[in-house]
Amino acid sequence: MNEENNVYKTRLKAYYSLLRPFTLLAPVIVSISVMLASLIQSGRSDLPLYRVILMILSGSVSLALLNGASNTLNQATDINEDGLSKPYRPIPRGLIRREEAYVLSIILYTSAYLLSLSVNHVFSLFVLSILFFSVSYSLYPRMKRFIFWNQLWVALSRGLLGILSSWSVFNDPLNKVPLSIGCVATVFLLGGTVTKDVLDADADRAFGIRTLVNTLGVRRAAVIAGVLMSLAFLLIIPFVFIGTLGFYLLPLSLLSLASLCIAYLMSKTVRSHRYENTISWCCMYGTYFLFALGFAVLTIVSYF
Repeated sequence: MNEENNVYKTRLKAYYSLLRPFTLLAPVIVSISVMLASLIQSGRSDLPLYRVILMILSGSVSLALLNGASNTLNQATDINEDGLSKPYRPIPRGLIRREEAYVLSIILYTSAYLLSLSVNHVFSLFVLSILFFSVSYSLYPRMKRFIFWNQLWVALSRGLLGILSSWSVFNDPLNKVPLSIGCVATVFLLGGTVTKDVLDADADRAFGIRTLVNTLGVRRAAVIAGVLMSLAFLLIIPFVFIGTLGFYLLPLSLLSLASLCIAYLMSKTVRSHRYENTISWCCMYGTYFLFALGFAVLTIVSYF
């Protein structure tokens, strides 16, 4: 009995690791922050508190499930690459079969979409669009293979579409504020996603996947990533002065300094054993969290 329980626990942990829980914090933190900001700006006082809480939970969990599905599908399709660069993952270790990972990703994608329907139809359309980018990144036409396009695919789905979908829960997603913030997030992630390719450079090259890192080298890729990430937050300044963003959001432009630190850490290729990637990748996520939280807090404070 004890042996069976141990096998069960091992498989459960393996399924859990497929989701890559740390990365699920991004859609949760970012979406909740953007939803709160959109709710404040909408001025909707007609919604009861329980309904607001339910919509925020449904929206954020839906986006988290979508991210978990993407992580699972990506590991199922990257079995060869992971065998070289990340042999400790559950599929290369033989703890979970590739086919099981495919089934889990389908379940997660379906759950994310069905849950999105409980929010509103506009939000569910955004979830479908993110789902398209997620699937086409790993499967046909497998955009992950193409240099720059692999960055753009991630940046658009987790940046622009992620922001607009979250804003659509309570407000008009085509408003100048979410479009501007979505633009900032997209440019940041366009550079930030480069950090995830550092440890996979050799494995990606071996299987025909071209990235900035394995094409230009880590240092040159770090410079490009740093420029893009810094530029993203500096865009807030002209957005403020042309009136698409409020003056109260100007402090967020200071995150451009954090972006330079991320680029420096990326050039040093320091590994984080806890989060199975580089320190620069972890800091990139942390900076994105600060951006989202700062946006929400500054918006709420400006309202009062």
